[in-house]
Amino acid sequence: MLDLDLEFPFEKLAQDLQTTGISILPNFVSPDILSKLELRIAELSSDDFKQAGIGRLASHEQNKKIRRDKIHWLDTSNELESVWLNYMGELKAYLNRRLFMGLFSYESHFAIYPPGAFYKKHMDAFKGKTNRILTTVLYLNQSWASDNGGELVVYNPDNHDEILTTVLPSYGTLVTFLSDEFPHEVLVANEKRYSIAGWFRVNASINHSIDPPK
Repeated sequence: MLDLDLEFPFEKLAQDLQTTGISILPNFVSPDILSKLELRIAELSSDDFKQAGIGRLASHEQNKKIRRDKIHWLDTSNELESVWLNYMGELKAYLNRRLFMGLFSYESHFAIYPPGAFYKKHMDAFKGKTNRILTTVLYLNQSWASDNGGELVVYNPDNHDEILTTVLPSYGTLVTFLSDEFPHEVLVANEKRYSIAGWFRVNASINHSIDPPK
């Protein structure tokens, strides 16, 4: 059972998704969770982060002309990483109860954008082609200034050349949107930029085998 402190931000997120399909909420995450995530990042070495790719499974490839971030997938076997995964599990249960979304699982990774890194305009899912339903991005950058770059640019679903909104990757802000609706990109970062990207998924089972994440 969620307490009242959790109910309010979860409900605001649900209302945003219901009305516009996208939610941008500053200070969404508690300082305790944020501090644990920062501690985990500090524990990780450069070898724990791998060059990110595009596509999934057999079509997965690295292309530095499209994206240059490095990632580390979160796992419940690590106590600090599980703090975020458990919190998203609570959000999943709330959204299923509130919006009947049928969310089945959640996958996420830390992303580091070194200075000069970017991610060109893309979609996280295409209608009927994937089981990623809902995208989340949490920012972990304290005192991030506008001239540091690295903004998330979200485009109009009905006109992929029209900017819908631009989000500064400020500490504790959570962006959530329908994965197959909103094209988006990450502009060039001028300072090292930290985030957690994640996706809620539905179960697209084939021959009684649960479709694997990542």
